Amino acid sequence: MQKPSRPADDKARVFSLRSLNLLDSDKDERFDRLTRLAVSIFDVPISLVSLVDENRQWFKSCYGISAKETGRDVSFCGHAILGDEAFVIEDTHLDSRFVDNPLVVGEPHIRFYAGYPIRHVDNFILGTLCLIDTRPRHFSHREQLILQGLAELVEREIHAIQLATMDELTEIYNRRGFFASANQALNLCRRQSLPVSLVFLDLNKFKQINDRYGHAIGDKILQEFAHHLTLVCRQTDISARIGGDEFVLLLPNATDTEVKKILARFAQFNNDVAKEYSIAYSYGVVNFDEAIHQSLDDLLVEGDQLMYKRKKKAARKN
Repeated sequence: MQKPSRPADDKARVFSLRSLNLLDSDKDERFDRLTRLAVSIFDVPISLVSLVDENRQWFKSCYGISAKETGRDVSFCGHAILGDEAFVIEDTHLDSRFVDNPLVVGEPHIRFYAGYPIRHVDNFILGTLCLIDTRPRHFSHREQLILQGLAELVEREIHAIQLATMDELTEIYNRRGFFASANQALNLCRRQSLPVSLVFLDLNKFKQINDRYGHAIGDKILQEFAHHLTLVCRQTDISARIGGDEFVLLLPNATDTEVKKILARFAQFNNDVAKEYSIAYSYGVVNFDEAIHQSLDDLLVEGDQLMYKRKKKAARKN
């Protein structure tokens, strides 16, 4: 058996995949409809929307099998994501790469495979829409084009989900996206007894900047502020714009020292940008305590309160 190799940008690709919060998510009729359609069009027993994670392939939709995931090392989709076109194995028993694959010699006894790569809007390949049969078969060029069309429909559904959770102006999570992603991270840290910190940030005197310089400059400030947040964040951190001029960071498994370093880097980025206006802000930092905080909402409320105290204190000084 030949294990699939990994693309050179695999770490960035996996990060892009995980940022969508699709892995281990609930069933979704939008994707199930497409795998059912693929089964009907191609007359195959199995169709999957497979997302290739670091060490596994996880099925966002699966028709014809009960498994939810398999190891990446034995996956056919791990091979399919290495190219830009349909990856087709018409008879696994005649292909030395797959003839002794556990998924060929055992359930689901794959004899035929066809998968088309699914891309994110950032051009990273997330996984495939694939077809599986227990008998060998020919797969024509016309059929490959049809499979490509169905894969593009999967891409559109993924993009639609992302648009619903992303802030269009700043291109970071909106409030809905933050809650979806941050709750997953918070629950994981709870189970593993890992520290979590939340930083609530609010721009100071943002209305005055809008009034003086116009909303175009105001929008640019919001974009730059969000960009600085993404620059200082670790890959595991979650940044979001949850209100007009309100931003938030969730920092899983971050020590107090790491939180201070992130805030110091952010302040440095902000100060290094020379403009006729200054981007002033206030923030509040909350360390998760299971005895006090029952939910993500509790963290946000306390972070907002601490931020407001800091903002009032700064206003008195000025």
